[in-house]
Amino acid sequence: MTERDEPAPRGGGAWNTGTHADFFAYYEKESDSEAARQRFAAIQATLLRLLGRPQRALAVADIGCGAGTQCRLWAQHGHQVHGADINAALVELGRQRAAQAGLAIDFAVASATALPWPDQSMDLCIAPELLEHVADWQGVLAELVRVLKPGGALFLSTSNRLCPRQQEFTLPMYSWYPGFVKRRVVALALSTRPELAGYAVYPAVHWFTFYGLRDHLAARGVVSLDRFDMMDVSGRGVLVRAALGLIRALPPLRLLAHVATSYTVLLGVKESCGGNTAHAGGASHTPEA
Repeated sequence: MTERDEPAPRGGGAWNTGTHADFFAYYEKESDSEAARQRFAAIQATLLRLLGRPQRALAVADIGCGAGTQCRLWAQHGHQVHGADINAALVELGRQRAAQAGLAIDFAVASATALPWPDQSMDLCIAPELLEHVADWQGVLAELVRVLKPGGALFLSTSNRLCPRQQEFTLPMYSWYPGFVKRRVVALALSTRPELAGYAVYPAVHWFTFYGLRDHLAARGVVSLDRFDMMDVSGRGVLVRAALGLIRALPPLRLLAHVATSYTVLLGVKESCGGNTAHAGGASHTPEA
């Protein structure tokens, strides 16, 4: 997940993710870690369950694919995988790793706001931890919807404006800061105070709620599920199932549950041509927070 707009220069020299040695070395190592593989495997398991465990091969797009760890996971399960990232060096590393594994993956150097694939060509678009870092987040969502087939699904995970706990910045309750303060903090993090963003090369510049993303996507013909709609209660205890049932049934309780979770998760399903939408659980109808 390395798709980013270039930030202001830090210390007088512009960051270039294609050539910056420390940035490349970090993602080269992190992308091949056991933690990364487990995280992507958990995302895949959740999506396959929600999509009804399809037996056919899906056309899967990984946006902000980096070195292609998630791409390889889907390709190993027989799916037709396409990866896009703006970082040419990491895309080339992804190609090399796919070739070594004997996997045919279509990698492209491209921005998330200008995806290289035709309209209605993908069954599934995956973009975890991407949206908060791209200036034109509306353009990203427009592209995801454009390339999705009718009935196709998109998966997002991103920052949560409702929750005071977050990992992007070291400042307490940063999610709740007003926009003009956040913009000032980002400017400082990119210049004289990099420790404010944990020395991240590309700190988050946007903060979202599920409700806002849901409404934005609804205007583009996408029905969205939140993390609570997506949860699997099989094998869980009676108390967990009861608590989740209450959260799903009571909008104020669902809102409080969102406040308690540090990042936003969304699964959107694009309406079919006839106006019907593929079903993957019960959609939330809680008003915008």
